[in-house]
Amino acid sequence: MKKSLIILGMVAFIFACNDSANDASKVPADTPKTETASNDTGPKLPEGITKEDYDKGLNLIAQSDCLTCHDINKKITGPTYAEVAARYPPTKENITLLAGKIIKGGSGVWGETPMTPHPDMPQEEAEAMVKYVLSLKQ
Repeated sequence: MKKSLIILGMVAFIFACNDSANDASKVPADTPKTETASNDTGPKLPEGITKEDYDKGLNLIAQSDCLTCHDINKKITGPTYAEVAARYPPTKENITLLAGKIIKGGSGVWGETPMTPHPDMPQEEAEAMVKYVLSLKQ
């Protein structure tokens, strides 16, 4: 029984670290396309989040393993990005808090399944990813 649990854990870990999630061309299929002003070329963003923040975060997520457990509107393992955006307003405090969770990992807020830590991720990149996610509030 113990061996089965260890093997199952290893398989889950390998699946979570799958290199196919690191494909830079992989962009969430349901990235929202919202109405914009006629002279604007991107989605309508919350105050404090720029188009540059949005684009940088989207690209970093597409190159990471985030899409293994998260999607914009479809529940996989972790919460959807839409659920996170609905729960957390895009304040500096929340951006710092959530970036810390990306770097350090955690569990208990969205259930007992732990989020894999990303200790080598720079704070700036984690914050860019968070800004992208929080910009998805619908």
